[in-house]
Amino acid sequence: MNAAVATSVFGVFMVVTVALGLLAVRGRGQQGGLAEWSVGGRSLGAVFIWVLMAGESYTSFSYLGAAGWGYNFGAPVLYVVAYMSCGYAVGYVVGPMLWSYARKHGLVGITDMISHRYGKPWLGAVVAVLATVFLLPYIQLQITGMGVVVSTISYGAISLNWAYFLAFAVTTGFVVVSGLRGSAWVSVLKDVLVIATLAFLAIYVPMHYFDGYGDFLDRLVSEKSDWLTLPGHGQSGYGTAWFATTSFLNALTVVIFPTTVAGYLGARNADALRRNAIWLPAYNVLLFVPMLLGMAALFVVPGLTGADSNLALFKLVTDSLPAWAVGVIGVAAALSSIVPMAVFMLVIGTMWGRSVLSLVPRLHSQTRQKAASQVVVVVAGTLALIMTYAAPNTLVRLSLISYEGMAQLLPMLLLGLVWRRLSVAAAVSGLVVGVGIVCGLVFSENDPVFGVNAGIVALAANLLVTLVVACARPATADGRPDEDVLAKDPAYERPEPSEAPAG
Repeated sequence: MNAAVATSVFGVFMVVTVALGLLAVRGRGQQGGLAEWSVGGRSLGAVFIWVLMAGESYTSFSYLGAAGWGYNFGAPVLYVVAYMSCGYAVGYVVGPMLWSYARKHGLVGITDMISHRYGKPWLGAVVAVLATVFLLPYIQLQITGMGVVVSTISYGAISLNWAYFLAFAVTTGFVVVSGLRGSAWVSVLKDVLVIATLAFLAIYVPMHYFDGYGDFLDRLVSEKSDWLTLPGHGQSGYGTAWFATTSFLNALTVVIFPTTVAGYLGARNADALRRNAIWLPAYNVLLFVPMLLGMAALFVVPGLTGADSNLALFKLVTDSLPAWAVGVIGVAAALSSIVPMAVFMLVIGTMWGRSVLSLVPRLHSQTRQKAASQVVVVVAGTLALIMTYAAPNTLVRLSLISYEGMAQLLPMLLLGLVWRRLSVAAAVSGLVVGVGIVCGLVFSENDPVFGVNAGIVALAANLLVTLVVACARPATADGRPDEDVLAKDPAYERPEPSEAPAG
């Protein structure tokens, strides 16, 4: 009976999710081509950008991984709050620059920007392939996360394999048709459910299992004090140096992450991005809930090990709440997988349609690039689904280098957009060195290295090589004026002659 009720609630919300995604583009037809599909026609207002970017950052990790890290280690999980909040501050400056540069030149993603900045379409294609390698694990992880959630809230009635397929089918069903705009509409539903369910759980769990926060925190301090200081429980290796370097690296990387940039480029104007950089840190308050509840599970369901620790929060939910409530909380967690998964798939499709397949002469038009991008979305999702079934550990291992690998694009993109002397040779040399070092350190299990995030070590080497090569072989004049290859905050750009004030 419980399984039927929870599954019915979940099924109804999934139908609503697909319907919302389809309604988002009702009446818009083929308007805007690739730009309409991939960046919402650059017309999303502050509210839609807020829910979209919050939805992209609040993934299934928030319900599963954050609780699991809280359960296993404790304090180190706070790096998520630290880097996101710092990243929004960096985005206050970087976001409007990227938005202005892309809008001025009709660009729709980071690979587009790199192609335009260096005047080398092949370089954008190479970066698209590299970024796909780093992004595919995120799609697989969201499929896995939603599968675990669905199987758990159905009390085992839905198998993991069917739950994985459901995650793929629902997400692909609306993102292929509705693109970024559909993801933004679904994010509204997701955010309402996330805020409501986490606010409820923040009050309910301490009151139900303890006598409130006083008793819970007293027990945590007296019995589990290791969880409250770095490096956390069990000598995790995630100490102060790791916490600081990881927070710093991720705060820089998140602003150039392809999915974040998709949110930037969908904005109606730069002011919407600045307002969101101010508002978005408030959303991070919600992250404390699964972290704390993961530690609360230490007293309620002790002894969870391995992947089971990621279910710490849902063990509390299924153990104490009625089936309909379990279904609603499961929907919130599932949507926290669907929204970011949709944006990841969308971004991969856009990168390939714009930077890789566009090298084919027949795919130069916006309409054909959009069609090609939609095909790539299905292919990328299918590949992640197949790997989830056939070789889950392969993509899980790749996910270890995803963020640290993406960080190696920082000099090529951000430094390149503000420094004209940066040449193709310098940017590529630094990227090769950075990716090589981070792969070597991570796959040889030397991350952290001497207590420091391996990605920051690789980025330092990347930047050093980039600067040395740029000084030895600076970019030559290619006939394009500075404003064609450099990015500026629109607040400080000169108005066009037609926009200058009269008199």
